[in-house]
Amino acid sequence: MNEPDLPSPLARSRRFLMVHGVQHRRPRGHWMWWLTEAMRRRGEQVLYPQFPSPDKPSVREWVDLLHAELAQLGDGERVVVCHSLGCALWLRAAQSLPADLRVSRVLLVSPLGEQSFTAANGNEEFGPGRVDPVLLAAASAQPPRVVASATDPYAPADPHAWSAERGLECDVLPAAGHITPADGYGPWPAALAWCLDGRTPVSANAAHP
Repeated sequence: MNEPDLPSPLARSRRFLMVHGVQHRRPRGHWMWWLTEAMRRRGEQVLYPQFPSPDKPSVREWVDLLHAELAQLGDGERVVVCHSLGCALWLRAAQSLPADLRVSRVLLVSPLGEQSFTAANGNEEFGPGRVDPVLLAAASAQPPRVVASATDPYAPADPHAWSAERGLECDVLPAAGHITPADGYGPWPAALAWCLDGRTPVSANAAHP
């Protein structure tokens, strides 16, 4: 289904930031690329940076770039969309985020369980350890929303319990894998709906309506 290219009346007062995961090089078939283009066609301002060394990421480098990109979001509504290792980056950085970099809303798609932070994956230093829900909550005006899949081998065993421990809202898709193009997630209207109106649960519809 093609989405109409209608300008958003809020486009001038808000900006979005896409935060990708490990081994990600902004492929055109990825839902993050589709989502970025779909919002830009509506006049929304979207930042979709390439984080350095995606095959062997560095926490320090990724946090530094995250801070730099957050500083570009301006003074209006500030919305962050993370996927996979990008979620772990947000959980680490949010707990010590400077007040001037705090945001309005956050979407955490396919967060990683503890079993996924390994040297073999190249991301062991991103393991968030204990997350303080109070510090995490202070980084965004609304509680971050988690979107996980019941068939994701990299996810926490119980996404609802994992989210509740951290004070996060959670939508669980029944069979969406790691929510990647290989799982059917190129176009993703539900994510677009949440970006344009944060009250919309991301479980409202699947990858292809």
